[in-house]
Amino acid sequence: MNPIIKTLLVFVFFIANSEDAISQKRIVFNPKVVYNSKNLVVTQIARNSFLHTSYKQTNDFGNVPCNGLLVRNSNEAIVFDTPTNNESADELIHWVKNFLHCKINAIIPTHFHDDCLGGLKAFHESHIPSYAFFKTIELATIDSAEIPQNGFRDSLILKIGNKIIVAKFFGEGHTKDNIVGYFPNDNILFGGCLIKELEASKGYLGDATIADWSATVEKVKTQYPNIKIVVPGHGDYGNKKLLHYTIQLFKNQK
Repeated sequence: MNPIIKTLLVFVFFIANSEDAISQKRIVFNPKVVYNSKNLVVTQIARNSFLHTSYKQTNDFGNVPCNGLLVRNSNEAIVFDTPTNNESADELIHWVKNFLHCKINAIIPTHFHDDCLGGLKAFHESHIPSYAFFKTIELATIDSAEIPQNGFRDSLILKIGNKIIVAKFFGEGHTKDNIVGYFPNDNILFGGCLIKELEASKGYLGDATIADWSATVEKVKTQYPNIKIVVPGHGDYGNKKLLHYTIQLFKNQK
């Protein structure tokens, strides 16, 4: 090969790899707490995704941190799971309005327990529409909880600015109605209480369908094989290892 051509090829290869490295460096995001009070913590975990954490006092597990997810695009936002009570939900709503300067398009509880819809009344009073799987509406009605306004079967797609979110039912597990939320823009999955943090115990099983749990999460894993961030209903978020851990935790259970 001509030495000049060889030198040029090496130079092009070097530039291409340098640009790739710079590009990869640019997409690295360092999580940071952006709001912190006694009732609510908001942590930015991706460019347009925020983990909100509130607390629920329980008899069996103490004061439990409960996760939800807020995603935004073009001054619009959508929230998966309310904080655990109306006071904490009001804090989150005001923070989104006054700090993010976003309009909340929807609140989506991922199942009927109060760590998912305990603050739903605050969203309704702020004229924020709610959407839930039809079984969640049925179970919330039986439970005398605040009832989501709009139901869907199988899946729901909503616009957020010029992007979308997806909410989908894959099967029973933690409850008969547990869904997950997906935000393609940040490639982030909100698994809710269907998904466990690494090294977690099985937790509360009073409304669980244990025999189906692993198979349900397998379907989620198949649907989103390249997911980057996975947020469980309680505990630390991570990557798709959380899906594998949850599958193994409930495998061959009856």
